[in-house]
Amino acid sequence: MATSSSWAQDVITCDLCDNPTQQFCNSCQVSLCGGCINKHVESLKSQTHDIVPFKDRRERLVFSSCASHPNQKCEGHCQQCDVPVCFRCLTGPHRPHTIIDMSEVVQQMKEEIKKETEEIESFISRFALSGANIDLKISKMTEKFETMEREGENLRKSWHEEVDNIFDTLQSTIRKMKDGRLTALRSHQSRLHDSGTKLARITKENKKILKSNKVSDVTSYKSELTDFRDIPTDVDVKIPSLNSNTVQGRELSIELGEYKATLTQTSISSLTDEVSILSVRKLLDKAKVIATIPSRIKSLRHIICTRNNEAWACSGDRFIRRIDIRGSIKEKIATKCKPSPNEISVTRKGELIYSDHDSRTVNIVRQGKIETLITLPRGWHPDGLCCTRSGDILVSMYTTDKSHYKIVRFQGQTAIQEIDKDARGQNIFEGGQPGVLVDENNNGDICASDFDTSTVIVMDKTGRVRFRYDGTPTRRKKSFGPAYIKTDSLSQIILIDIINDCLHLLDENGQFLRCISNCGLRNLGGLSVDSEGRLWVGCFDSGDIKVIQYME
Repeated sequence: MATSSSWAQDVITCDLCDNPTQQFCNSCQVSLCGGCINKHVESLKSQTHDIVPFKDRRERLVFSSCASHPNQKCEGHCQQCDVPVCFRCLTGPHRPHTIIDMSEVVQQMKEEIKKETEEIESFISRFALSGANIDLKISKMTEKFETMEREGENLRKSWHEEVDNIFDTLQSTIRKMKDGRLTALRSHQSRLHDSGTKLARITKENKKILKSNKVSDVTSYKSELTDFRDIPTDVDVKIPSLNSNTVQGRELSIELGEYKATLTQTSISSLTDEVSILSVRKLLDKAKVIATIPSRIKSLRHIICTRNNEAWACSGDRFIRRIDIRGSIKEKIATKCKPSPNEISVTRKGELIYSDHDSRTVNIVRQGKIETLITLPRGWHPDGLCCTRSGDILVSMYTTDKSHYKIVRFQGQTAIQEIDKDARGQNIFEGGQPGVLVDENNNGDICASDFDTSTVIVMDKTGRVRFRYDGTPTRRKKSFGPAYIKTDSLSQIILIDIINDCLHLLDENGQFLRCISNCGLRNLGGLSVDSEGRLWVGCFDSGDIKVIQYME
């Protein structure tokens, strides 16, 4: 890692190639190797060139040419207009303005760049140290979880074969907790590594600017440091303890953190009925709005969170916009949809995808360009959209006459699974107006909201229907209107009831947990869950996006 004290030791290379410099053109302020002298002179024949050995160089600033006065150099800077000016400009429109010497501007900006570069280098050191500490945490955590797995196997042997399902559940819980925590650590480590790489690139570019005598190189500098100041250098992941208590032939209890399983031995058929599993994170007694984002996107329809504090959003027009938590539009994608995209999602690589009813396609945005990813068969149109953890894409689709609905899993452009019939051969989804949105849960379940039938349908990864939810537990006066549906890191199912302006929270088995209706929710239009476990809920009319905290 190069530091400010080692810059003088860097090899100075030719400005026209990568060979070590030998000569210097005082006229053009360009470093040259022996092989590039003639090339430089030939490229600027109209100018005189004072070429001397590099050690005899006379360095000076290379001023930009004036845009208004040919052959004039901008050696001053107008403070009122914030533009470079030449001598002739002083007698024109800039005459009454305050003009400062361009060399002072360059010197001030170089000082700022130098300070920022030193701060960047300190970030690189801190990130590298934090990454090493996380390696140690991963090693210790892996060892402790493996110990717990071995303890679980020993406990399994002390009980009869009929309780294997209990221990299967225990081991699955341990693995999920282990995977979740290791994923959190590795994700943060990867973020630190990526940030360190970016900072190293910025440092290299800044050092090049600091060595440059070109005004444009310095004045065009834009700081990127703000993006890195809020990145925590460490992450604390707690490891629960595995405890057990056995009264042979009567009772078995196992505790893993806040997870608890208790078995009272009565009859084989009732063994698993006594198991109670509690979530590690708890729901807040009352959900709260921690931010309201004024997106100014009218007819807001869909939201999908991306990086920290940013989300893609689309409305009733053909544009998809990337917005940050302050309400700033960071990017705007123009689609060819008429009138607008049906649904949006993001791949595991963070690439935006959207479905288009008229063209029967699912499209992906790569480096600002739109490519067709999937084309549906004639007579079928895409609706809901979800990118799975395995990299597959789930697409809910309906026929042109709206008589039939199904969910199809795609690997690339190939359909590898169709879900439309239950175990009795009956249609899972009824025909009608388009309105089936879809998401994948952590356990592989496929969660779908069917507005036409006022039902949420949850299927396992094979397509077998596990349960249906009709909103009855909330006891609302109006009918149930399920629309946008998402799952969170605890496998909880969150869905918007657009008729009753509220959110329903279910556990992964369909047990009703909570209804959120206290956050000023009206005319809802979009739902997503960010990396911090917060809900981003859109308001159709105003375009506001409410960021809601609902868990501790």
